[in-house]
Amino acid sequence: MPYTVRDAPDLSPEQRDLVRLARDFAAAEIRPRAREVDDAQTVSPLDLWAKAAETGLSSFMIPAAYGGGGVTDLVTQALVQQELCHGDIGIGNLLTSSGFFAAPVLELGTEEQKERWLRPLTTDAPPLTALAVTEPDRGSDAAGIRTRAVRKDDHYVLSGQKTWISNAPYAERFVVFATVDPALRSRGVTAFVVERDAPGVTVGRPMRKMGQRAIVNAEVFLDEVVVPVADRLGAEGEGFSGLMRTFDASRVLIGASCTGLCRAALDLAVGYAREREQFGVPIIEHQAVAFRLADMAVRTDGAHLATMRAARLFDAGLRVTAEAATAKLVGSESAMFATWAAVQTLGGWGYAQEYLAEKWMRDAKLEEIEEGTSDIQRLIVSRALAKP
Repeated sequence: MPYTVRDAPDLSPEQRDLVRLARDFAAAEIRPRAREVDDAQTVSPLDLWAKAAETGLSSFMIPAAYGGGGVTDLVTQALVQQELCHGDIGIGNLLTSSGFFAAPVLELGTEEQKERWLRPLTTDAPPLTALAVTEPDRGSDAAGIRTRAVRKDDHYVLSGQKTWISNAPYAERFVVFATVDPALRSRGVTAFVVERDAPGVTVGRPMRKMGQRAIVNAEVFLDEVVVPVADRLGAEGEGFSGLMRTFDASRVLIGASCTGLCRAALDLAVGYAREREQFGVPIIEHQAVAFRLADMAVRTDGAHLATMRAARLFDAGLRVTAEAATAKLVGSESAMFATWAAVQTLGGWGYAQEYLAEKWMRDAKLEEIEEGTSDIQRLIVSRALAKP
């Protein structure tokens, strides 16, 4: 019997139906492909992307005004994300990656820009998109990015280099964050939508990664790329605040992804411990194993609760920077523990590719690094504590 965190009693029938759709899709379509996609190394499962688009799972988070599913509350988005990532966290994150591109467009864009760039994401054959923030020497310090945007009459000229850009080998357009003046730090950061086929845009070779290989990463090079002023999101200098609001939401969703991974690891470990016998009894009857499984369950629930709290506060319109950081921190470190514990419980079989435990352990590590390392999340929370 799969382990499930208890649903909130106030979920609507529509919310429950969408969560059930995601759960069924994950079981039927995602989990059976997990090992194959991992073995492929640098090839995204575009057929699964197409199937998710047909069911609406790739665009459910896009407002209905632009053709999407209209599920704009973060609570429901997090519950769906959790189910997809219970199937496989890498594939689950790929299938909802349109949301990462859409978030700054929704936060900063005009109505015309939203219609132009969001509606294509809601078709049966949506393009893959990407968010380009990280640079070779600028990761968590987004205020210090060096990609330049120089205004010339009715356009900007962008020059710089981005790295670790998810979906880059397949993306048809990017939200690129650049600075109009590095000396201004955060007050100079500005967002632009850049087409892949724009002259001067070059995408590097796919990067080989430890885990989460369903999403392929690469470097993006911008060599005097001309971007019309009409393709700027918001005013000059508004990019950083829009990015931080985007991070608040995306860190909550990372907490949800990690909760799904925790549940998957716990399912596997409990099932194995019930069947595997040592010293005449199933190993779940040995206290050392039973307590490890209990710790997995407790951390899984903790990740879920931290995520749901942040999501509800976000939906209430409150600033949730610290709560979002908490959700990501608790979720990612719980996922790392849960996958380690699954490998430990399975013993030698946990180390073998006969089971998915070793893959999940590799997948989990990324969540302690991406969109702000665990150190950065602790810094955010500590700064919140320091305020009077």
